[in-house]
Amino acid sequence: MIKPVTCSHLSALTELRVANEHVCEECIKTGDSWVHLRTCQTCGTTLCCDSSPNKHATQHFRASDHPVVASAEPGERWLWCYVDEQMAEY
Repeated sequence: MIKPVTCSHLSALTELRVANEHVCEECIKTGDSWVHLRTCQTCGTTLCCDSSPNKHATQHFRASDHPVVASAEPGERWLWCYVDEQMAEY
């Protein structure tokens, strides 16, 4: 269950998408590494975080307008909305 927030993008989610890969698909293509992984809640793509050199999750948001990612890290249960800059736990 997603805790209530004021962001309409988070509250519009009907189901959570979990990481389909445990790698950043874009980093693998270029032979780079990553720090943490995020999963796009619109399309399910797994990408690297902003602590990673390439920041593929943010690049994906900018290119696709998919607003919400979830942490793909074990034990972490949170979502981030790029548009409203809000986090929610689930």
